[in-house]
Amino acid sequence: MVMTNDTTHGTSPRLNFAKAAPKAFKALIGFDAAARDGLDPALVELIQIRASLLNGCAYCLHMHTSDARKAGEDEARLHMVGVWREARTFFTEKEQAALALTESVTLVAQGGVPDDVYVEATRHFDESELARVLALIFTINTWNRIALSTAKVAGEDERVSH
Repeated sequence: MVMTNDTTHGTSPRLNFAKAAPKAFKALIGFDAAARDGLDPALVELIQIRASLLNGCAYCLHMHTSDARKAGEDEARLHMVGVWREARTFFTEKEQAALALTESVTLVAQGGVPDDVYVEATRHFDESELARVLALIFTINTWNRIALSTAKVAGEDERVSH
């Protein structure tokens, strides 16, 4: 088994997914790129931040809040993503619809994707854009699961080596 030197979780080192399954990793990178193609970069980061918060993925949360800051995202909005329902004035109606959809898809086992959440998303996204938003939600949830199961360390960004 391919192992890394990460022992921060008190377990033995875990595998490097990119090296152990390069075809799967590259396919996911391609899926992720196709999902975000044509979407507003700020919206992309908000979706990724919200899913990462819900999944408890510090590695991805650090990465995507850093990316959002580099792209000029307002610090106050970043602080409000986790409580966006109570801080609606920080987000557009379209962003709120995307955040609600992100929550429903991320937590799909807790009640599916309610019709009202889906209908609200269709008010703000055309069919193609909605499909890409859904694909982005699928990919960030997959990235979260990879990072969590392989014990990625928050603050490290391995994208520069790929």
